Amino acid sequence: MVTLPLEGGCQCGALRYRVSLAPVMVYNCHCTNCQKIGGGGFSTPVTILEQGFSFVAGTPQKVECTSDAGNRRFGWFCGACGSRIAHGQTPSIGVLSLRGGTLDDTSWVEPVGDIWTRSAQPWVTFPPGRLTTEQQPADYAPFVAAFQAQGRFAS
Repeated sequence: MVTLPLEGGCQCGALRYRVSLAPVMVYNCHCTNCQKIGGGGFSTPVTILEQGFSFVAGTPQKVECTSDAGNRRFGWFCGACGSRIAHGQTPSIGVLSLRGGTLDDTSWVEPVGDIWTRSAQPWVTFPPGRLTTEQQPADYAPFVAAFQAQGRFAS
């Protein structure tokens, strides 16, 4: 069982954050935005409620872009080392996509599915039984239910 708060930060340590509410879900995103931002085949967002997130050291820099789904998005990053920390939507919808690899303890971060599989790299394979969507899901309820079923956080 994972205990709250969760803590994490950037690569150089100048920017630190705390998550005080249990995450909603974890998945892999294969959109071209995530590929370019992270310089890899996909990202592993941990979806969290914005009200349970705070920076506790440093001041993030902010960049804005348009997602593959056409939404206006922003990204917080460390101005010293460039590490991306989290992304959100403009205007806010109350949730953030926290970069899973920025958590101090990543041992529990297990994706329940994969989104934007139509732009996945050809070498990526998807485990049998894992949730997949070709684009942005119209309904994240199955992802949320699968994450809750992992039982990593007390409900």
